[in-house]
Amino acid sequence: MPSTSTFRIPKAPITGAYGAVMKTYARRKWGEVPDNGYVYFHNKPVMKAVLGFEQKVQRWKALDPRLQSYATMATAGVIGCSWCLDFGYFTAHHEGLDLAKVREVPRWRESDVFSPLEREVMEYAEAMTATPPTVTDEMVEQLLGELGAPAMVELTQLIALENMRSRFNSAAGLASQGFSDVCEPPLAIRSTP
Repeated sequence: MPSTSTFRIPKAPITGAYGAVMKTYARRKWGEVPDNGYVYFHNKPVMKAVLGFEQKVQRWKALDPRLQSYATMATAGVIGCSWCLDFGYFTAHHEGLDLAKVREVPRWRESDVFSPLEREVMEYAEAMTATPPTVTDEMVEQLLGELGAPAMVELTQLIALENMRSRFNSAAGLASQGFSDVCEPPLAIRSTP
């Protein structure tokens, strides 16, 4: 998969025993090493902490996987992280989610494929991602009533985590790596006013 990233933080060579394990794991799971792995490899304690947390996040199950996907991709869309949208679409594909819906996330407001709950989740993701956040009491109350407190906590933390991912990847200069090229149809493009 060709990368269009500019790497503001240069690529680090992935070497040594830990690097070999990381490359083997990444190639088995995603087909290649994600570009952010090359950036994180400059600081192994940071990389290990991030990877350790990400592995724990994969075990969270209070929130429906569709809602997880829509929330994280809506967040990446607000930030403008093409790498995260690319990888999110690829992940949704491999999780067997409805790609006809997933592809519409970047333009969810104009699309008619989402349920009211799905729209509320993406609106919440965008409100949390705005600077400053624009989350309202009514928004949280509505979602709490529909999801319950455990799923609401998970949703909120997933959106906060995607903010961290997207902001890191964008600041590091990462762009679409081509993960979604194996998925058809491609992501929809958000229309501009």
